[in-house]
Amino acid sequence: MRPLEHHPDDPAFRAELTDAKRDLAASVAEPAEARRRVFEDLLAHSRGTVFAAEHGLARVRTIDDYREAVPLRSYAEYDPWLARSADGEPGVLTREEPRLFFTTSGSTGSRKRIPVTRPFLERVYLPYFRAAMGAPAEYVPDALSLGAATLNLRHDRLARPRTTGSGRPSLGPSQADLRGGFGVTLREPGSEAPWAELPVAVDEGDYPEKLYLRLRMAVEHDVRCVIGHNPALLAMVPELLVQWWPRILRDVREGTLGGRPGAAPDPVRAGELERGGPLPRAVWPRIRLLYCWTSGVASLYLPRLRELYGEDVTVLPTPQAASEGPVGVPLDRHPHAGHLAVSCALYEFVDAAKDVRPDSPTLLHEELEPGRDYHVVFSHLGGLYRYVLGDVTHVVDRVKTLPRVAYAGRAGLSDVAGERLREAQLVRAVASAAGHAGVDVVNLTARPERGAGTHRYAVAVAPHGAGPFDAVSFAGALDAELCRRSPDYRRAREDGRLAPARVLRVPPSAFVAHWHRRVAAGMRPPEVKDQVFQPDAAAWDLITAP
Repeated sequence: MRPLEHHPDDPAFRAELTDAKRDLAASVAEPAEARRRVFEDLLAHSRGTVFAAEHGLARVRTIDDYREAVPLRSYAEYDPWLARSADGEPGVLTREEPRLFFTTSGSTGSRKRIPVTRPFLERVYLPYFRAAMGAPAEYVPDALSLGAATLNLRHDRLARPRTTGSGRPSLGPSQADLRGGFGVTLREPGSEAPWAELPVAVDEGDYPEKLYLRLRMAVEHDVRCVIGHNPALLAMVPELLVQWWPRILRDVREGTLGGRPGAAPDPVRAGELERGGPLPRAVWPRIRLLYCWTSGVASLYLPRLRELYGEDVTVLPTPQAASEGPVGVPLDRHPHAGHLAVSCALYEFVDAAKDVRPDSPTLLHEELEPGRDYHVVFSHLGGLYRYVLGDVTHVVDRVKTLPRVAYAGRAGLSDVAGERLREAQLVRAVASAAGHAGVDVVNLTARPERGAGTHRYAVAVAPHGAGPFDAVSFAGALDAELCRRSPDYRRAREDGRLAPARVLRVPPSAFVAHWHRRVAAGMRPPEVKDQVFQPDAAAWDLITAP
């Protein structure tokens, strides 16, 4: 195979990221001191705001004072202040006027709007985000680039953003162009690749076509790294290459982009691609890095992705974060966890086995226990005060006194009979049952089945390959694991409120088809996340159809 297009090295860019990682590592080295600084900054930046006046923050001196003054709030309870800010009322949550609003994906409900101010960008978002990218820049240095060596599928600046009532842009972090305009600059890997701004016009809502054009252009370049953050998108790339392969070959051979002029004909490269086939490891033989979330359902299918992308590919975890703010940042080579970002926000935690109430007692980072799950509560300069994130984090271990944490799942419960089952418990139970059965499960979703007095869970699992699969035996192992991991599930089973779980074998292609349906319904590909509990009865029927 002839060499693909050569890309210049980016040592200055990588140094920028590794320096940011070093700086953040230094700032979290003394967690208690970092928390003190964050807390003092939080109070200083709240002065003069409507929220501070309504909660008496001028009288707050200690974290205990702060806990007494401000109740814990979820987004729904916080929304009145956020709505006023989005409508243009000044000084509601922050002294500084928001320049834009980050929105969440809406995968578990309506989209949320989070104000973005310059202090939030300078002191929270950018130090955290740059430091997170410092790990791949340091550990796989020849893979990360501003240009075409990095295929960044998270990045999507091509859609016209929504606006708030005050006319401010309202868009996802992956859509925001932070290269200027705030007096700060974010240079993101792959942001200068040829496909960062598509050379042909595409309807902004035609997400499949935009993704097709990125992949079609990328097959002519020496891609070393693929970034998805959401691993479901990285898992779809091999499927999409197969689906679009004849079209890609034709476009490369004829020098077209989706059938339109826009590139140079390259019959030699088209011939190489045709001989090698559509697997990522053949298309990009020097790929070195996948950068995405590695916990949750992704932990089941990432081993298979290594086979498709290449046995020598390194998978590094992206940070645990949300549109609302950061949680953990990987500062070493841990496969799925990162250090709590104590220099970016004030963190509190509630035991995940308990419901979060406005007056729930909270724990500080030094009180957390390795091996336990916790609700995340944070406060930061973006105008969030004791905000209940809605995510559960798992404390993996400690680095001295600082917890190292990993995303465990959404905080919502599935509860039809008092079983109070969480995403993390189900994923871990399926993984353990698969291990006992010697089965390689690559995806799952579940839905409670309501009966006359007794209910049960139906769990759709997708084993890899066509080998034997005993659904009844697997269901028994799964039920035992659920009882072991969830005391409430065990009591519901013992009391007869829940019948044993039912397991259905489905092909991996059922989840591929479900991804396509969600994109066709209007979700951007980076937002289509794995669904542990399937909320849509019609989708469940399609996934589990014979």
